Amino acid sequence: MTLFYNLGIYFYSALIRVAALFNEKAKFMVAGRKNWQSQLQAKVDANARHLWFHCASLGEFEQGRPVIEATKKQFPEYKIILTFFSPSGYEIRKNYEGADVVCYLPMDTKSNACSFLNIVKPEKVFFVKYEFWYNFITELKARQIPLYIVSAIFREKQQFFKNTPWGKWYRKMLFSFEHLFIQNKLSGELLSAAGIQNYTISGDTRFDRVASIARGAKQFDIVEKFRSGSMIVIAGSTWKPDEELLIEFINNLKDTNKVKFIIAPHEVSAANINRIHQMLKKPAISFSKIQNSDIGNQQVLIIDSIGILSSLYQYGNLAYIGGGFGVGIHNILEAATFGLPIIFGPNYKKFKEAVDLVEAKGAFSIHDFNQLKGALNLLLNNKNELKNASETSKKYVEKNVGSTKLIIKKVFNTEIDFA
Repeated sequence: MTLFYNLGIYFYSALIRVAALFNEKAKFMVAGRKNWQSQLQAKVDANARHLWFHCASLGEFEQGRPVIEATKKQFPEYKIILTFFSPSGYEIRKNYEGADVVCYLPMDTKSNACSFLNIVKPEKVFFVKYEFWYNFITELKARQIPLYIVSAIFREKQQFFKNTPWGKWYRKMLFSFEHLFIQNKLSGELLSAAGIQNYTISGDTRFDRVASIARGAKQFDIVEKFRSGSMIVIAGSTWKPDEELLIEFINNLKDTNKVKFIIAPHEVSAANINRIHQMLKKPAISFSKIQNSDIGNQQVLIIDSIGILSSLYQYGNLAYIGGGFGVGIHNILEAATFGLPIIFGPNYKKFKEAVDLVEAKGAFSIHDFNQLKGALNLLLNNKNELKNASETSKKYVEKNVGSTKLIIKKVFNTEIDFA
């Protein structure tokens, strides 16, 4: 099985190099790993003590970030090595100040794993959520370097739990972890059934991250002027199917003074922002154009910048989160931490927090325009419904904060106050 895995890595690497000729993401992956050994040696302090954190992409980074930052604060004697597999993580966070070295993870060959570990010499290693690279894991085990996984979540249909040759091969990797920090009870039951007991149900570190964001949220006076006494619906990380439904609702609004909308699309290219403007029949302006406008008379504020959405939720009365008509919804916890009721499309059931909040009536899933209209009207026109859903969202986040503290205590045998 190991031979087939290594052949798969070889062919995957070859395909990426071919794809790099015409695909930007693949081009970044190839360029970012070119001469990685010499670049890593130049960045790493050979005399320092290192902790290595690995994330697949940006979402996993946000999940691991609370642990990285808590560790950095509590144990300044360590230098942090942060690796990404995907360009969507590395290219955005390559200048992240919480790490001393940020780089791509080399492709998972035995020689790469040995060379990487020879350079970094980590004392402890943390993989985040879904990362299972056989050669790196095997080499860490052979060198007796403790490996932890953070905020992992397991499902019955994953290869680890299948009674097949591949399943048994994959399952062996789980025995190489010093400890597994998992999100829920079901993950624990699956691990126990597989004979693995060294796990802790620690929850999801993203709750700690969004709570931290809420405490340090940026203030935007211009958004206060835009609000001008109206209720605010914030549509975050939207895609075209989300925007089409929302804009139909906006264009048919009768009482335009009661509610205003902030739309923060996932794609902020000039072409996409222009498309949204053209669809709207109500007064709308882009965030970057508001300096010389009467913002209070606008119905819609379109966010054409990145990095501010998580702070904007503080100005909302309720939120619509995009992605539910595609592969899956985006982060709803950034809105929930501010006590916003949340609406999203039908593809949400892979996300525990979304399932939990729908069941608790702090979130609402819609399938079409009529359901969106019904959910918005219910929350905008009924103060009790809005209040109850708002309190549900906020309390849900508050109840689940604390995963990072538990992880740090278990790994380092140290109590930390994260307030």
